[in-house]
Amino acid sequence: MERFILDLSILLLTTAVLSYLAIIFKQPIIIAYVLSGILIGPWGLGWIQNVEFIETISHLGITLLLFLAGLCLHPQKLIKLFRKVSLVAFVNCLVSFLIAALFAFAFHFSIIDSLCIGLALMFSSTILVVKLLPTTDLHQRRMGEVCIGILVLEDLLAIAVLAFIRCLNAPDGAILSFTILSFKLVVFIGILLIVEYYILRKVLLSIERLHEALLVMGLAWCCGLAMISNSMGLFYETGAFFAGVVLARHPIARFISDQLKPLRDFFLVLFFFTLGAKFDLLVMKNILFPGVILAVIFIFMKPWVFKQAFVFIGEKISFAKETGIRLGQLSEFSLLVAILALELNHISMEAAQLIQLVTILTFIASSYIVVYKYQTPIGISAKMTRD
Repeated sequence: MERFILDLSILLLTTAVLSYLAIIFKQPIIIAYVLSGILIGPWGLGWIQNVEFIETISHLGITLLLFLAGLCLHPQKLIKLFRKVSLVAFVNCLVSFLIAALFAFAFHFSIIDSLCIGLALMFSSTILVVKLLPTTDLHQRRMGEVCIGILVLEDLLAIAVLAFIRCLNAPDGAILSFTILSFKLVVFIGILLIVEYYILRKVLLSIERLHEALLVMGLAWCCGLAMISNSMGLFYETGAFFAGVVLARHPIARFISDQLKPLRDFFLVLFFFTLGAKFDLLVMKNILFPGVILAVIFIFMKPWVFKQAFVFIGEKISFAKETGIRLGQLSEFSLLVAILALELNHISMEAAQLIQLVTILTFIASSYIVVYKYQTPIGISAKMTRD
């Protein structure tokens, strides 16, 4: 415990200094978080060695992020959004999969490696997109709703990919195990709706004047359902997201969302730190060249694909362009797919390293592009800052 407190203190001090310098030199503050991991992590100065423990804690940020994303989406609105953006999400995932898989195969990765690389690199980052969307856009404007709708669809598909990879080692066969898991998800959502309507709603109504109790109740609902979801094989993130969606039907959802934002942001600092701490170019030197090329391809290709898809469904060009650029990076789920597939020996170390390198490079590049072109909560000037 003493060592963790020391590591956390060093992490926050370093991140604070680099964040200040990023603001002074008009750089995206997320880059400061990543650079702090590179600088003081195991592959830098080595001041922090136990990155795994910090990474485990940082995943609370992802869990809270998906919970808050769910709180913004009433179930009826979510279904309506899915109808509107499903084609766009599908086109992006299909094109991204084909490009990544064919690229990997061209660089002499095995068929299995190429397929897993394609599956891992299909998605956009919920963390980065939501972090760089002004809160007014996220809650009130159509762009926030459309981005969230696409991200939710892609996150669900990412969770399905993770579940499928986990099921590949199942003794009953991958298809049967995946079917059972899908059935569990339907049952889980049905039970959530019943519990929220007949129990949780009455509990919240009885304590609605006690803001502290409401906050604790919201956290308990999120973490409790995330734990139950994971025990069913559905992952923490799945339970947290649907806990938010179900609770979004209650008027108190907006209050809980606003109160949890600072806590979410703290854990996301830890998440971006661990990204940098794992960034070791010496280990990745064998895949550095193809990784950089593939990252550049995605940075230009994804915004263009999104733009064309949005224009096809009738959106204005300016809206399509901005939304495409905001969604123009890879996902934290890409990292999770790489880690899980490697742990289960489905892919080679080189394939896992390629996925991680390309994902981190697109995170960095996309942060620069979005922060310099559009208003964000962490803008580089007063004119470009909006929350």
